[in-house]
Amino acid sequence: MIAVSRKPGRGNSTRRQTRKWSWLFMGPVVAAFAIGFVWPFVQGIYLSFCKFRLIRDAKFIGFGNYLTALRDQTFRAAFWYTAGFAVVSLVLINVLAFAVAYALTQGIRGSNLYRTVFFMPNLIGGIVLGYIWSMIFDGILHKYGTSIVENSTWGFWGLVILVCWQQIGYMMIIYIAGLQAVPEDMLEAAKIDGANRWQTLFRVTIPNVMPSITICTFLALTNGFKLFDQNLALTGGMPIIVQPDGASVKTTEMLALNIYSTFYNSKSTYPGVAQAKAVLFFLLVAGLGLAQLSYTRKREVQQ
Repeated sequence: MIAVSRKPGRGNSTRRQTRKWSWLFMGPVVAAFAIGFVWPFVQGIYLSFCKFRLIRDAKFIGFGNYLTALRDQTFRAAFWYTAGFAVVSLVLINVLAFAVAYALTQGIRGSNLYRTVFFMPNLIGGIVLGYIWSMIFDGILHKYGTSIVENSTWGFWGLVILVCWQQIGYMMIIYIAGLQAVPEDMLEAAKIDGANRWQTLFRVTIPNVMPSITICTFLALTNGFKLFDQNLALTGGMPIIVQPDGASVKTTEMLALNIYSTFYNSKSTYPGVAQAKAVLFFLLVAGLGLAQLSYTRKREVQQ
């Protein structure tokens, strides 16, 4: 047996050299993150407390922008509309994506082709999809004397169909990875114990796919609240209704589009109000996302 001798301290020297040069490689990334995200984020929070048209003219006014945002009927209407849309799209996207993934992992012929076809809509930009589906819906609804921008109900379900068509393929890929990771011995044990297909699905498969469910639920929930380009291209928030107090409310306007419209309003006070809405929007989405992650992770099965 030959003993291999190592020079003492060689490992420590290598680690020191790695730490010495690590900032050379990490520095550009950290700098880009700080310049492109951290600084604009901090500046945005500050501007939400200011009245401004240009950043250099910002004047601190306290919580005035937040009070204006919370009293804004259009912002409240957009919140409830977005919440309803997020819940409906969350359920439909995850149920349909899981169903498609489950079917494509059952050994059917041409499953790889089907996976590609289902995933392809996710590669198309939201603006392009919005205009494509706008023409499709208007071509159908024209026969009934209406259009996608004239009826808020059709606008809502049009957005749901568009987002489902775009995102189901992406979620399907995540679910397929989860289904393929289910231990075969557990499936065999369930079969030996006499469990039928539905019992195996709900008692064995789904509990083991909870990590994928956690990811897909998080993505569907946050994407539902953050939806902007599809909303802008498909309905633009239309139609508009006039409230008894004279306020105009876009019935299919979601939160992100409402913030955008507020920022580019002609009134000089509105950029600060839009910034306050954006901060509230961030807190809402971050809070819901973290709560959902905490809830679903507790139900994941440790393999």
